[in-house]
Amino acid sequence: MSKLLSLGDAIQRYVPDGALIFIGGFGHCVPFAAGHELIRQGRKGLTLCRTGTDILFDQLIGAGCVAKVIFGYLGNPGVGISHSFRRAVDTGSLGVEEWTNFTLLLRLHAGRIGVPFLPSRVLLAGDVPQASADARKITCPFTGESLSAIPALLPEVALIHAQRADEDGNVQMWGIDGDTREGALASRVVIATVEEIVPREVIRAAPERTIVPAHRTAAVCHVPGGAHPSYVQGYYTRDDEHFVLYDRVSRNPNELSAYLDRHVRNVADREAYLNSLEPGVLERIGIARRVHPTARKDARSGDPVEAR
Repeated sequence: MSKLLSLGDAIQRYVPDGALIFIGGFGHCVPFAAGHELIRQGRKGLTLCRTGTDILFDQLIGAGCVAKVIFGYLGNPGVGISHSFRRAVDTGSLGVEEWTNFTLLLRLHAGRIGVPFLPSRVLLAGDVPQASADARKITCPFTGESLSAIPALLPEVALIHAQRADEDGNVQMWGIDGDTREGALASRVVIATVEEIVPREVIRAAPERTIVPAHRTAAVCHVPGGAHPSYVQGYYTRDDEHFVLYDRVSRNPNELSAYLDRHVRNVADREAYLNSLEPGVLERIGIARRVHPTARKDARSGDPVEAR
């Protein structure tokens, strides 16, 4: 059965207000298009979770979509802090549950394998357990030593971006996946945006690249360029200048609102978003070549071929 849906239809069908959402990507393959669709559809009261977050969390917070964040790191990687997040914390309008990157990954892994917690030696000291993270001390029944019990995290929805999928919903990703696989497989519903929809034969030829199998995928959406300004290995590079731009505009709520109007609220879809960027950006990072319908592909694997 085909899992192909438009991104708008997938968000409308599977993401209600108040949902606990895992947002994939770790610098690489961040699902910006899916996050922007949440903003366009006016979702409210969301709880977002991820180990190391970036400016997509900040955009969703600034747009008024988020009630709480569960994270290990939250900021603008390589640039600075998250300004909308800081304002929301200062005003008390945002719930915060801070873990470490590793312990949040343990929480997702526990959810993936179906156990209520995982034992660990982390968070036995320091101020994080007292201030935010609900890690509890337990005694190992075999050794008697004191350990932390890290509770499972079970998101209702996972939003991920990847290189490709077939119409059945077998999602393939390569390169840095961070917590994407764990978070997706811990979640009840998985919505995947991808650069390409490929024939089943391409998926079967490289099964080791499949991170989410079809039976775990609720919807797959063909959204070329869906990870900008992050990068997608083999398709386009990171738009570092856009992260710097966002740091500047997000310092002021009015400038942030204008940014969101231009690039998110007042554009109909991802193609319109890409066209809203400054001239030359798509060519500089390689998106123009990759999303062009005549882009060449390897005949055997379906992989994009670098322009010579």
